[in-house]
Amino acid sequence: MELKRVVVTGLGALTPIGNTVSEYWDGLKNGVSGCGPITKFDAEKFRTRFACELKNFKVEDFINAKEARKMDPFTQYAVVAADEAIADANFDMETLNKNKVGVIWGSGIGGLKTFEDEMIYFGQGDGTPKINPFFIPKMIADSSSGQISIRNGFRGPNYVTVSACSSANNAIIDAFNYIRTGRINVCVTGGSEAPVTIASVGGFTAMHAMSTRNDDPATASRPYDVDRDGFVVGEGAGALILEEYEHAKARGAKIYAELIGGGFSSDAHHITAPHPEGYGALLSMIDALEDANIKPEEVDYVNTHGTSTPIGDPQEIKAIVDCFGEHAYKIAISSTKSMTGHLLGGAGAVEAVASVLAIQHQFVPPTINVFNRDPEIDQRIDLTENVGKARKIDVALSNGFGFGGHNATVIFRKI
Repeated sequence: MELKRVVVTGLGALTPIGNTVSEYWDGLKNGVSGCGPITKFDAEKFRTRFACELKNFKVEDFINAKEARKMDPFTQYAVVAADEAIADANFDMETLNKNKVGVIWGSGIGGLKTFEDEMIYFGQGDGTPKINPFFIPKMIADSSSGQISIRNGFRGPNYVTVSACSSANNAIIDAFNYIRTGRINVCVTGGSEAPVTIASVGGFTAMHAMSTRNDDPATASRPYDVDRDGFVVGEGAGALILEEYEHAKARGAKIYAELIGGGFSSDAHHITAPHPEGYGALLSMIDALEDANIKPEEVDYVNTHGTSTPIGDPQEIKAIVDCFGEHAYKIAISSTKSMTGHLLGGAGAVEAVASVLAIQHQFVPPTINVFNRDPEIDQRIDLTENVGKARKIDVALSNGFGFGGHNATVIFRKI
């Protein structure tokens, strides 16, 4: 079977540093930190009291209030980002074959806020199960793709991938494969998460996975810095419209970039810790390069998983050096999580959007908050520290890794 080409024709973003794609790109380009004190619950007694929350976001500005109440925040975020991407793609909805449009989304947790609220309410009662009838449909992870499908009448494949923090990359690759094998013409894909909740922040801090830099939240997410002490949780969503190339050309679509490859692997090592030699990350990147049928020397930019954890950051850089050899020192590398925080299952989506925008604007977003580079990290690697830069970018690679040993990599190319 001859595989079809797949391109990106629409983008959407709802992030802690911008509520639209243009705002998001401005934040990335200017090295803005999205971190601040938690406002969504009283975190006074928590070890971590900050997060990367959305700013000035009112769901009623985007979704009818009655409908919004039927959605968990992670689904609201998904719908808002998808709406922007669909509008950006500028389809003629009257002639679009909606039977050939899919929605494949990613979320690592799903409706945690809904679950948390319902159980707290139940626990405060006398044991009588007064459960909201919308509890289950709001909570389940696939409500996100379902709501996007219903809202637009898209009748192609419709589901959610769950692979922790690589969920969105897995969703993007699934969408890619459905299109290039000719099963569908278009797919709305991406990921979302709403993890700034009591259970999420409490759970991750109990694992000692999150930063506790409460005295200076804006600099807490500091990938590759010697004093990094954990990740900063973030919320939001990213969306991409993937489309078969000839289908896009035929309707005169604006094309941002081509998606040329996707790779997977498993660490098969530990439920939360990455492989100590970065072996799973290496395998994922190799698999993606082989799928894209390109040489390592063709990659110009890597948007790393780069979560600001003591264990994860050095392993990924080691894997990059092992994968690219001497070319690793010619690649521009950055972690945009230094600005957005870690959106968990939505991370791969907002970082795929960042990678596509980097190609479009020929500009590498910075890794902010690098004050003293970790000496364990190869000093020859260009981490784009603190200030972004213009450079030629024909090919961009983006990594996403998750608890459970999940690894997924996507590769975009200028077209």
